[in-house]
Amino acid sequence: MSQELKIRQKTEDMIAYAYEALRQFPKSERHTLAADIKHCMFRLLRLIIETNKRYYKKTALQEMDVELDLLRSYVRLAMSLGFLPFKKYEVWSGYLAEIGRMLGGWMKSVSR
Repeated sequence: MSQELKIRQKTEDMIAYAYEALRQFPKSERHTLAADIKHCMFRLLRLIIETNKRYYKKTALQEMDVELDLLRSYVRLAMSLGFLPFKKYEVWSGYLAEIGRMLGGWMKSVSR
């Protein structure tokens, strides 16, 4: 299985986990921070699929890197505001770190 397909599967797994975590957000946050997080996750997934189809991947990979960083910030903010329990934050951060490592490897392979 290629790197692109592994990162896509890992992102889909992260989204499935995130949906469980987002369900526990207070009702007041479901249409604000939770919606922003969902939008960010789906944009990341879209960028992965898009990048895999492109011939020139470098700019798309950079966009993906920015989106992943934004998602990390959202998740950290949700935890610091008390919407996300620390244990769920740890698991979610683990997914984000692994996706980040995969993305870094993909960027390295493209820049050669």
